[in-house]
Amino acid sequence: MASLAWLLIPLFAAVGAGIWGSWAARDRTQGDISELAGYARFREAMAHADHTRTKTEAHSGSDAV
Repeated sequence: MASLAWLLIPLFAAVGAGIWGSWAARDRTQGDISELAGYARFREAMAHADHTRTKTEAHSGSDAV
């Protein structure tokens, strides 16, 4: 009976490794899509802010940044 217990340890380890492997290999593209969309909005906002700032500096005649 003790030898059976020692054989169950690697079996449980293999099952645990299989569960962990399937969890680690899961498809996580859903999060990437929303992150990329957020980054695109951020870039658009920064481009708009830079364009607005450049316009304001041109009208004020200031050379300071």
